Amino acid sequence: MTGLLLCNLGTPDQPTPGAVRRYLREFLSDPRVLDINPVGRWLLLNLIILPLRPRKSAVLYRKIWTGRGSPLLGHGEDLVAAVRARLGVEWAVELGMRYGRPSIAAALEKLRQAGAGRVVVFPLFPQYAASTTGSTVAEVCRVAGREWISPTLSFVEAFYDRPAFIDAFAAVGRPVLETEPPDHVLLSFHGLPERHLRNTDESGRHCLVKADCCARIGEANRNCYRAQCFATARALAARLGLADGAWSVSFQSRLGRARWIHPYTDAAIAQLAAQGKKRLVVFCPAFVADCLETLEEIGIRGKEQFLAAGGERLTLVPSLNASPAWADAVVEIVCEARAN
Repeated sequence: MTGLLLCNLGTPDQPTPGAVRRYLREFLSDPRVLDINPVGRWLLLNLIILPLRPRKSAVLYRKIWTGRGSPLLGHGEDLVAAVRARLGVEWAVELGMRYGRPSIAAALEKLRQAGAGRVVVFPLFPQYAASTTGSTVAEVCRVAGREWISPTLSFVEAFYDRPAFIDAFAAVGRPVLETEPPDHVLLSFHGLPERHLRNTDESGRHCLVKADCCARIGEANRNCYRAQCFATARALAARLGLADGAWSVSFQSRLGRARWIHPYTDAAIAQLAAQGKKRLVVFCPAFVADCLETLEEIGIRGKEQFLAAGGERLTLVPSLNASPAWADAVVEIVCEARAN
């Protein structure tokens, strides 16, 4: 029996201040996420973030909450069911969240009970970042290492330019483009502090030194999140047949005062409206499941911003969620990982 552990970031259990506070405490206590000295992290988390942010975030979560609960969790459960049906009885498939529930520990225990001596771990983050993929890999190894007989682990690497992934996003996005032809297509990725990028620059001389440092991927930036985002954007634009100048890349969800990677999505939305773009279609190819950052940040706030700036229509392309093309892609990718 082979186990498959699909890992995503996580979600609060409820759209309430208390549940959001518990989630944020676990999430932001991770030194790979809030990468400052431990004393500073404790002070920032306990004196500023946790007293103020949970109530505001709970309001945002309530805007996207469904009858099934968190969209991220619901889509994850649907993906597990779709992949399980495709893989058959030789596989046991579970969902584990890096933060919140179902936890990675609970998912690994279910796989152990199912008799999975080998586990393929699939972090559902297309582009590599230490705060997502890196943290997930570390947690899986930590939890698995507690067992007297640890399972054999295989990890799916960043899949930012895998044809199956690009094809799946194109399959979701192409009907939107055909139904609502846009003046411009914006590919919005989650942002990161620039210092996170510099930490992956193995040469120490490449990252953010030149304006075109992410124009291609080489040895120096092979683990660079921003470079991988641009590679995803180029591949997806080519697959969709988007003309040069008809699409652009931006980065969303920045927090705090540190400099994050540019260009910023909110600034890009305002600029596109100012340039006279009336119909904007937005892809979010850093997310394989719709969540707060796609549904609320882009689908609600981004749309309001675009309309207020003079635009007429902003359309958010749904994420991959549990679409047939994505379930097929997951199966293809994990079967290759097991074979290696």
